[in-house]
This record gives sequence, structure tokens and C-alpha cells, in this order.
Amino acid sequence: MPALALRSPEDALLGAVGPLGLAAAAPGPALVVDLDPNGPSLPGDGSLAALVAEGPRRADLEPHNRRGFACLRNGGIVSEDSAEVVEALVGGWPFVVMRVGPSQPSTISPVELRLLVPGGLFSHDDNPAIYQDGGWRVAAPGPGPVLPKPRTITLAALLDGVTPPPDRWIRAWRKVWSLPWV
Repeated sequence: MPALALRSPEDALLGAVGPLGLAAAAPGPALVVDLDPNGPSLPGDGSLAALVAEGPRRADLEPHNRRGFACLRNGGIVSEDSAEVVEALVGGWPFVVMRVGPSQPSTISPVELRLLVPGGLFSHDDNPAIYQDGGWRVAAPGPGPVLPKPRTITLAALLDGVTPPPDRWIRAWRKVWSLPWV
């Protein structure tokens, strides 16, 4: 039951689509759980806040022969209040991606998804990260995979909650599941 928390500190769009891309690249059914109470309205029905308030049903805790990925938007609940439900989701789904807000304090150590831009605009450290090519010839400042630029059709499908057609951006995400931070 691999689970990975992901944070994009510099780019809100990347912070929304990155977890969806990682989930779409999972080798089995995946669930994206938004831990950010101020997060975007991810595609899909229901919210983490509603699941905590009503209590999760067995159908919520397992993918039940589902293919692709599902999303659980936040709904305004802080991660401390949802920890027990998130733990149950991680225990039931084969793959879970937890979206952490850009400046949200977290008890989970998220992997950072960093945008590569020239000029040292964003500070980087030596910790492993996932780097998104921003269209400039910039070397990754630390260890971790560099994702190619995504196609517009891929981003549109992900934001609609649909697994996109085969794409090199999604294929690049696949290797993230086999790295030591999972």
C-alpha cells in the first residue's frame, strides 16, 4: 500500500495537477486525498471533511475493482482532524497520493514537486525532489527525476478526473513510485 505526500511550494497549478499525474501513473487503482483545507476543487464526488463527519463506509476505504484514479477533495478540514480516516484510506487503497498545500504544516514529510526556472528564482535545497521542466534549459539542483512538459490534453483530462491517453509526462511519473521515498 504505497502512499506518497506531494507538495508544490512555488506553483499552484503544478500543485493541483502533480498529484493527479502521480495517481494516473500508479500501477494500480489510486486515490488522491487533498490534505489542504484551502486546496483546489479536485474532480470527483465527496470530500475528506464529509467522510470524517459521516464516517467512512467500506466502499470508501477500498477501490472495489476500480481502474484508474479517484479524488477526494478536502472540504475544509485540517489534516490533524482527518488523520484517522486518511490512515484507513491508506490501508485500503493500493496507492494513495496525499496533496499537501504549499505552506501547510504537516506531520507527513511530503516530497516536493519543484518548477525548474532560470536564475535561481526559487530556493532549492539538496533534498530529493521531483522537478518539472519549465521550458528552459535548467539543470535540476538536487537529486530526483525531471518530468517533461505535459501536453494540454493530458492536463485537461486529469482536471476532469479522467485517466489521460498514454503520454510521456504520465510515463515519467511512473518511476516516482519505485523511488526510495515511497
